[in-house]
Parts: sequence; C-alpha cells; structure tokens
Amino acid sequence: MADEAQDLKDRQDRNGRPDLNGILCRLVDELVGRGVTLEQGRQEFEKQFIVASLRSNAGNLGRSAKSLGVHRNTLRNKATRLGIDFDEHGVRGSGKRRGRRDGLHGN
Repeated sequence: MADEAQDLKDRQDRNGRPDLNGILCRLVDELVGRGVTLEQGRQEFEKQFIVASLRSNAGNLGRSAKSLGVHRNTLRNKATRLGIDFDEHGVRGSGKRRGRRDGLHGN
C-alpha cells in the first residue's frame, strides 16, 4: 500500500500535478471490485464534489454554484436530494426565507 501511495505521488501530468486520470481509473476499479453500482458511484461522486466546492467557497451557495456551472437553485435541489447537510458545511441562508410575504416589513 505504501508503494501505491508513492506511485501516485510519482505520476504527474505536464504541469507537475497528480495524474487525475490514473487516480480516477484506480478508484473506479476499486469501486467496481466492491460491487458499487454506477448510480451509487455517481451519487457519491456528485456529493463529494459539491461538498468540496462548498468547503472551498466557505459555504457560499452562490459562489459554489457558479464554480460548478449550475444555477444556485439547481445546486440547492441537488444537494438536498443527495442528503447534504447545509448547516454542517456552513451554508448561509439555508433556513426558511423570510420576506415580505411573512409580513416582516411592516406592510
């Protein structure tokens, strides 16, 4: 296992970054070997990708959506379907919206 870790460090692309294609291929082989279905793998990948984006953007849903190339509402709906806990990842404004319809503006 230590040899594999060193092998991953040694494999780099032209810019000196880790070879993501090689890493992904080994990960997919591992998942297939464990009997993970395509749908299970896709959902987990999306979940981890979204969580990483939220973490990278300090829980800002709008910036995360922009960096992922989706609308903010699409990201919120997808994250909810995937069971991502907004509070756990510091997403601001994840609670119930309060506005004019709630009668909070003295109208």
